[in-house]
Amino acid sequence: MASLLSLSLPKATSNIIKATTSTTTTALPDTLNEKFSRKGIKFSENDNKIPVVELKVRNGSSIRLQIPDAHVTSYKPKVYWKDDGFEEVLYTVNAATSDGAKARGGIGLVLNEVSDSAPKGTSLLSNSEWTVNDVDSDAIDALQVELSSSSGTLDITYVVTLYPVSLATAVIVKNKGTKDVTLTNAILSHFKFKTRKGAAIQGLRSCSYSSHPPLSSPFELLSPAEAMKADSSSDWFSFGSEPEEKPGVWTKQDVPFTILKNKLSRVYAAPPQERLKAFYNTPPSKYELIDQGRELFFRVIRMGFEDIHVSSPGSFSEKYGEEYFACTGPASILVPVVVKPGEEWRGAQVIEHDNL
Repeated sequence: MASLLSLSLPKATSNIIKATTSTTTTALPDTLNEKFSRKGIKFSENDNKIPVVELKVRNGSSIRLQIPDAHVTSYKPKVYWKDDGFEEVLYTVNAATSDGAKARGGIGLVLNEVSDSAPKGTSLLSNSEWTVNDVDSDAIDALQVELSSSSGTLDITYVVTLYPVSLATAVIVKNKGTKDVTLTNAILSHFKFKTRKGAAIQGLRSCSYSSHPPLSSPFELLSPAEAMKADSSSDWFSFGSEPEEKPGVWTKQDVPFTILKNKLSRVYAAPPQERLKAFYNTPPSKYELIDQGRELFFRVIRMGFEDIHVSSPGSFSEKYGEEYFACTGPASILVPVVVKPGEEWRGAQVIEHDNL
């Protein structure tokens, strides 16, 4: 199987190893290391005895990926030239302190099947069993792990690739059945900010958007209902802020920055009715998150997805502590993806930076 990125993986063999919470044993990391470990790639268990793989490239940038649920819980790129110039990008609440058994936040893959009986979608990954298919590397300047899972007639592949200044997550969904499968999907990243006042996005000016809840996910920090609740602490009269309209009302962003200190939940996209035309405007393929407190920015690039989800918690972030976060990523929310029999659908997100 070849990934969506330039670093390709060899074809998957039968030597895949299951890594689920129900089948994990203390010997599993040793087995994974024996078959797949190489310089910069290490398998182990976290404090909750969940199998994880850690990738670390030559310049010290690293990620941590939980294998059973394909959850990226840490991304620490090198952003300063000093020896200890690494900063955690992701906001993750570990299982010991979150409202449930799983870690929340980080980077999570969302795949929901839409049907007449479940118009909002049913998660295809809630009971998934992810396996390690293979790993690949280019010296230690690029490291890649491929996981796979299945749900009904769908084969799902998730490829995570770390470079010195970027992190890519790519999904491939193949329909082996005889009927169409309709999906809503997303790769949602929870970014960490030093202060609430210093959180913003640049690059969405002139884009159409509408208030809309995020897709439900096992990794969510705010549920779709919580994301849409009003927040009395929001200051919509501050510079760069635009008041939220009711769901279903479309607005064009007039300001250069999307201020994230206020509570909002939006989908940036071409309205569905516009997509019926021969030509229509789509949201940009990339935009930047700005952390003014740490003087850092990170660029998010979408591939294969039609929409962009953006949400910020406002004062609701206080349920998890003093640090602030925002959730964003490429998505297909408003117009579901239809995967026909024998065909596949691909989507990806890249987080990159020029902070060095």
